[in-house]
Amino acid sequence: MRRYVRALALCAVFGLLSVLYVLSELHANRAAAPPLRPSTHSASEGKHTKRTDAGGEPHGDASMCHECSPSLFRNAAQKPDSAGKRGEETIHLAVVACGTRQDEAVSLLKSAVILSHRAMRFHIFAEDQLQSRIKTVLDSWPISVRQKFSFTVHPVSFPSQHQSEWSKLFKPCASQRLFLPMILKDVDSLLYVDTDVLFLRPVELLWDLFKQFNSSQLAAMAPEHEEPRIAWYNRFARHPYYGTTGINSGVMLMNLTRMRQAQFKNDMTAVGLHWEELLVPLLHKYKLNITWGDQDLINIIFHHNPEKLLVFPCHWNYRPDHCIYGSNCSPAEQEGVFVLHGNRGVFHGEKQPAFRAVYEAVRQYPFGEDLLNSFWWPLEERLNETTHTYCGKISHLFTKTLSQAIQRNASIDN
Repeated sequence: MRRYVRALALCAVFGLLSVLYVLSELHANRAAAPPLRPSTHSASEGKHTKRTDAGGEPHGDASMCHECSPSLFRNAAQKPDSAGKRGEETIHLAVVACGTRQDEAVSLLKSAVILSHRAMRFHIFAEDQLQSRIKTVLDSWPISVRQKFSFTVHPVSFPSQHQSEWSKLFKPCASQRLFLPMILKDVDSLLYVDTDVLFLRPVELLWDLFKQFNSSQLAAMAPEHEEPRIAWYNRFARHPYYGTTGINSGVMLMNLTRMRQAQFKNDMTAVGLHWEELLVPLLHKYKLNITWGDQDLINIIFHHNPEKLLVFPCHWNYRPDHCIYGSNCSPAEQEGVFVLHGNRGVFHGEKQPAFRAVYEAVRQYPFGEDLLNSFWWPLEERLNETTHTYCGKISHLFTKTLSQAIQRNASIDN
């Protein structure tokens, strides 16, 4: 009997210590002032990062970077949104570019403006050495293209506490997306995409999935896998994950207002925590058990809060896993691929030439040229040379609806 009493007492002590640890982390997070600072992971260590606002909505104030020097915003323009139209909702799209990701980020944005006609605002988070290069490229695009969008270049920033851990989690800057609700405080809804993503349908069709949210849902993503037998999370994960096969965060609709306001159930405290309170304790508990960095943390969060997530079909986040073992994305087979996600570096290697063919077609397309003759037909020729691969055999799904979108755009432009 004494053994059981001692064991019970030890469990109670350990439980109390765990609660005290989580509470101390929350107190430290709240007390840390200011909460965000520009990342020092870039090549220009120790220098302030300039934030450039190009023709955008009037939200270029220091509240967007809590620890930035006022000089950081000295060149922030306060101009009306040149891409906006009265009565039309502006699409807010965010991307994070670090290291060698500049060309990918530019190609992603290029694919967005090629097919879309709704006003867009790009939130580009980039390291110091990439900011001016990206801005130069976007400013060089023709006026007719620039009228479709406005953009802001933000410094990469992480909480001052544990900054080094966050900046190096999985890949440089990858975890930036976790902090977008706290950085973009005046943005209500946002579409986040990885740099290795290309739009094959107008962005507004993906944005309109926000209309499918119920009153509880605050984010939307696609499953990590469709086929459990080849899925990663259900076979190898050492942490909780969403659903049967997990979710992929490379394409993510985020209702930032709801994310800031909601309280999230978790396995660390008996009470719900706000998004910004949840992240540091979650990292500390699972950092030795996660493989895919912030995506794993997102899976853990929605494992405990499944009612807050809308899952959209795989053709909105189509990856090599959907075809390298045979076709396993039924919506793409029926309707075509809408968003192409070239993870694992397939846009640049020789292993999946069908994915690379699409990337090169977007990258090489010269604005102002006829889309059918200078984009679609060259892409078809490239894809016809990839039929010796599994993904190449079904690459007609990549262009299934693309020609219709191009013809629609041509009729609108004319």
